[in-house]
Amino acid sequence: MSGERGTLARGAMPTAQEKNHRARPTAPASRRPPRVVRERKPALAALALLLIAGGALGAAYLVVQNAHRVAAIEVTQPLGPGQQIPVSALREVDIAPGAGLSYVPWSEAGQVTQFYAAAAIPPGTLLSSQMVARSSNLAAGKVVVGLALKDGQLPDGLQVGDRVDVYEVSDAAQSCPGAAGGVLAANAVVLGISAPSAAASQSAIDVRVALGPAVAGAVACNAANGNVGVAMVPQPGSGGAG
Repeated sequence: MSGERGTLARGAMPTAQEKNHRARPTAPASRRPPRVVRERKPALAALALLLIAGGALGAAYLVVQNAHRVAAIEVTQPLGPGQQIPVSALREVDIAPGAGLSYVPWSEAGQVTQFYAAAAIPPGTLLSSQMVARSSNLAAGKVVVGLALKDGQLPDGLQVGDRVDVYEVSDAAQSCPGAAGGVLAANAVVLGISAPSAAASQSAIDVRVALGPAVAGAVACNAANGNVGVAMVPQPGSGGAG
């Protein structure tokens, strides 16, 4: 009997834990897939934060700049050299201070009308103190005379600063000096041109000219009788008469 028992193979007996593991195998469907470890990129995150902060600072700067804009003077119509600056040629514009621009503040617009254009000023120009003068050099040593001119008595395109000859255009009997077709004043300077208002009954255009004192009386007398006309003097290099 003892020999029969000895025929069984001897070996290590399985433990209870191993028996349980063999009895309950894990089903394939219940296995969890391996987790993907996300790679962290701190440099990109820092860059994103810098971009967001920069955008916020830029928006804040624009808001501050817009809140601190100042009113300046812009010229709206062409001004000739020596022309007195009219208030109708000025308008208020807002600009950012500290932009390196030289400007006259809008609060001084009332005083600007007492000055003259030191040189030709085109429309759309931001007015600066260097563009104006306290007096018109064009009228230095001359007499200013006003002329009421109608169509045919002045050329088209006449502008402030132009040089003109003043003629007597009528031979009607009068006590004014001069002869019909004769030159009353040569090389006079146009200082101002004013179109008639809409309510005016006449369509005459007021033209202010500066001319020599010796001929001012004859020009004024003929102008009062409507017997004057002006012609533009050719400028050097213009290639012809105006």
